[in-house]
Amino acid sequence: MTRRTLPLFAAAAVLLLCATIGCKSQADTSDSAVKSSAPSPSSTQAPANASLSAADALTAAQALPGPQPLDDAPPSEQTGGFDGHRALQQVAKQVAFGPRPPDSPAIRQLQAYLKTELTSYGCKFDTDDFQVDTPVGHKSMENIVVKIPGEKPGIILLGTHYDTKILPDFVGADDAGSSTAVMLEIARNLCPHPGRYNVWIAFFDGEEATKDWSDDDSVYGSREMVARLATSGDLSKVKAFMLADLVGGKKLHFKRDATSNQALVDQVWRVAHRLGYSDVFLNEAGSTGGDDHFPFVKRKVSSIDVIDLDVANDVPYWHNQDGTDTLDKISAKSLAITGHVFLETVKEMQAK
Repeated sequence: MTRRTLPLFAAAAVLLLCATIGCKSQADTSDSAVKSSAPSPSSTQAPANASLSAADALTAAQALPGPQPLDDAPPSEQTGGFDGHRALQQVAKQVAFGPRPPDSPAIRQLQAYLKTELTSYGCKFDTDDFQVDTPVGHKSMENIVVKIPGEKPGIILLGTHYDTKILPDFVGADDAGSSTAVMLEIARNLCPHPGRYNVWIAFFDGEEATKDWSDDDSVYGSREMVARLATSGDLSKVKAFMLADLVGGKKLHFKRDATSNQALVDQVWRVAHRLGYSDVFLNEAGSTGGDDHFPFVKRKVSSIDVIDLDVANDVPYWHNQDGTDTLDKISAKSLAITGHVFLETVKEMQAK
């Protein structure tokens, strides 16, 4: 695309972005995940450039030297109304906040941004503020749940987490940023158009383990939501739960998650292949080992995790100690493909 001339305030933001995502070229590494419980200074302080709009955050990032994200999304008319370029801007906006671990200044700024953005789409949403004790101390967390009313009581639930792993300089462009951007763009499309069934879109806090992944130290937000839905009686109304995670990479491939409901996997894959994305939605088995769908699976809710966790080939930057899960790893086309499939699957569910 042709870059427009930076306004003065956006040009100045380039210098500020350097402190957040780095101005030098960052190469992928194939090292496996390295766990750390010690946040870097940048993970506890929100950067000054957090006030940039999503569009200006992307423009400022594109003005930096080094590798760039691919702004290669097809026109939204070809992807069911999903705007991949706009979703890429939303990833850039999140990255501009810096690392976003639970209960940090940066994640609180992101929470405020999500609410403002959702309100601008005409979305109604509930918030659930909850307190948890973690291996690294007491944390305040917040789930944000968009609720689009339907004519019937059933609920089609979509979800993403928006927190980032506690690792040095980990800005999570793909791991949290991409799926959160997809869900924002889906909300923009769906909130003005209620359907037969309710559609809820959950933005979960606290998916990442604060130290080492375990049943007790992981998926705090989705565990909280499942407990609340069970208490209210709404859990039995959830017809399907579709989770997105790590959906923006330039080498995007999704495998059929073995821990998901296979009938729902069949439906999503059938939609994807009908739309022409068989090269992305592969007929190969995969497994996550744990994600925000697990608490729902345990309660017998039909659930699917759409995730690219091929660390060897597609996402070598996943949970990497070098902080390389950065904006240059993202493709707007990948975001658009994911969003298109989710939107079309929801449309198919609404027709039944």
